[in-house]
Amino acid sequence: MGIKLISADNHINEPRNLFIDRFPEHLKDKAPRVIEGKDGGEGWSIDGTPPKRTYGLEAMAGFDKSEYRMSGLRFDQLRPGNYIGEEHLKDMDIDGTWASVTYPGFSPSFYTHPDKEVAAAGFVAYNDWILDEFQAADPSRLCGLAICPSELGIEHAVAEMKRVAKKGCRAMYIPGNPTIPYNHPTHYHPIWQAADDLGLTLCMHRNHGGPPDSTDWDRLQEDKVSIGGIVTRYFSCLKPFSYLIFAGVFDQCPNLKMVGAEVDCGWAPFWVQTMEHHWDIQKSWFPVKLKHSPTEFIGRNVFTTNVDDYAGYQMIGTGLWPWMSSMTMFSSDYPHSATIWPNSRTVALKMTDGLKEEDTRKALSENAARVFGFDIS
Repeated sequence: MGIKLISADNHINEPRNLFIDRFPEHLKDKAPRVIEGKDGGEGWSIDGTPPKRTYGLEAMAGFDKSEYRMSGLRFDQLRPGNYIGEEHLKDMDIDGTWASVTYPGFSPSFYTHPDKEVAAAGFVAYNDWILDEFQAADPSRLCGLAICPSELGIEHAVAEMKRVAKKGCRAMYIPGNPTIPYNHPTHYHPIWQAADDLGLTLCMHRNHGGPPDSTDWDRLQEDKVSIGGIVTRYFSCLKPFSYLIFAGVFDQCPNLKMVGAEVDCGWAPFWVQTMEHHWDIQKSWFPVKLKHSPTEFIGRNVFTTNVDDYAGYQMIGTGLWPWMSSMTMFSSDYPHSATIWPNSRTVALKMTDGLKEEDTRKALSENAARVFGFDIS
């Protein structure tokens, strides 16, 4: 293929003793830990009670699809690539992937932790581990997302952004379902400006992070997960991206880059068409006056990651929406149940068959390189 294939959305599952080892002494008894659940598997507990769900769908790499399970795994059944940087690199080599961006596993739960001091300690512990240990295995091939503690206060969040940037952080995770919507006219501006100034890409992963939507079907499920929920979350960035664009955030912070991870791109042509249509017919009364048309932000400020979106890549191939090849980034979704590991290179070749070489290079490598700071020269 002659391309350094980049997965813009891999995941980790945190080491079982991460928080016990890294919490301040006076908080160690409150540190989340991995313990046995009612089904005999193991999972995260924040208060010493059995975990709500044990390991399963988030750690299926290496299992045959006939063996997939919602839960019931123990920590020692996880591939070491889940939590050790050097082992993650080995699994990338098996997959034919040159570089990867790694999203957190349990740690976004701190956004809704009832004890704010524990939550703050949890974010620091995770951020130090992902940068100082996991990404440090090879920063030229690994980009570990630190977590922006935006739900703990804006000043606190900006201070943490500056701290991790000094440690080599290139991108940060933000809530997919924030308490205060992202189109608030002033609340988040210090975060957007700090990310712009520091060169930090901000990433949402579906609707994960923050308080759950009260209308979400999965709130009714005992295990908080369903096929219906998995499917509908492919469209979860439509709302925050639309709000951010029409709030004028990317006019104010022209270098700010935001990613909607694991949402694919086949829906994007209708979305962009609809934004353009209503910006044309409604802008006379709308209080925010954009300096650019909505389409201009796509692939410059707004990006998505795609696992195996054949429909979306076929749309790229038509040439009707030239901005599509600039917004999309390939991913393997290791080690989740949707992963195409260890067949990423095969899937990438099949998915981009018939595309122009320029579009293939953008989608599989170049977009992720510029968004996450990889040197592919």
